[in-house]
Amino acid sequence: MFEKLQKVPVDPILGLSAACRADSNPRKIDLTVGLYRNEAGETPVFQAVQEAQRQLTRAETTKAYIPQAGDAAFLEGIQRLVLGGAEAIIARSAAVQTPGGCGALRIAAEMARAANPAAKVWLSSPTWPNHTPLIGSTGLEFREHRYYSRERHALDFPGMLGDLSRAEPGDLLLLHGCCHNPSGMDLDEGQWREVIALAKARGVTPLIDFAYQGMGDGMEADAFGARCAAEQLPEALIAVSCSKNMGLYRERTGAVVFVGQDADSAAAVASQAMQAARRIYSMPPAHGAILAGKIFADAKLSKSWQNELAAMCERLNQVRAQLAEQLSAATGKDFEFIQRGRGLFSFLGLNEQQVTALRENHSIYMVASSRINVAGVNQ
Repeated sequence: MFEKLQKVPVDPILGLSAACRADSNPRKIDLTVGLYRNEAGETPVFQAVQEAQRQLTRAETTKAYIPQAGDAAFLEGIQRLVLGGAEAIIARSAAVQTPGGCGALRIAAEMARAANPAAKVWLSSPTWPNHTPLIGSTGLEFREHRYYSRERHALDFPGMLGDLSRAEPGDLLLLHGCCHNPSGMDLDEGQWREVIALAKARGVTPLIDFAYQGMGDGMEADAFGARCAAEQLPEALIAVSCSKNMGLYRERTGAVVFVGQDADSAAAVASQAMQAARRIYSMPPAHGAILAGKIFADAKLSKSWQNELAAMCERLNQVRAQLAEQLSAATGKDFEFIQRGRGLFSFLGLNEQQVTALRENHSIYMVASSRINVAGVNQ
């Protein structure tokens, strides 16, 4: 049965990270995988998560399934975290817990295909490489729009609008809620309004990949685009991940939030989502969602988490500023674009030969495009 299957090449990012781990150079630097790292190179567990875990360990009496939609406290907390205090919008929304942000993207794509099998999914150029297999596995086709200019190290917003003017009613527009992966360049508030207005005029539904809330300009500022879409459009899909901003990477904690024209339409989409989930993975993982739900529901834990997240965000922005300043001083070239970016990622603008030289001669590991994980840089 399996004799014709060929060995699949190692994922290039994960392969580089493995090579870095095997490197004996004590000064090696891993700028590959998108994990937050502190100054010591560690991916810490939030203090609020540790406390919530202690509470759960003391109180947990069963390992039975949680409800198919997910943990109730987690779902309520996610909706309010993403949508804010807009009760009218929350009233026409519903959320379903998923295995991480990847699961949320897949379920959102399943819903889009069920509603319109002919829909095209518009992706930014560039985008996170895993968007294509995750969403494409449903059978949906893709179109690209310009987003990042490698020559100018900046957003190509006119190109983006020009390309999206060809989108058709019923298409899906995948937008990065904040901290664009891989460029780090985000839409500002005015640009978000223009994109949402274009989506409304073209009859396009946004699918917002919201994996980094709180790691760009802060919890509220980072939610501007998602909230603008929910307020201005009759429908929106928001794929949420708690991997980065709560450090729950291995717990696979995520959710897909549906905003509909009314409460009944949102509930109908959520029911379809649960049916799709039943086909794919059946029931959601519980542990991380219960921890997140405890943090959302407890004012003290929530404040502790948000304070620690704000400190992480501040460190990322400081590293960006220092890296840009020191690279500019060392080379005489302008690296200010690194400072303008947000979140974990930035391009350095190097060619493949330079990337290879850094790895082979100095044990500095990054992907061939020179996309780096900013958090991997220390003092």
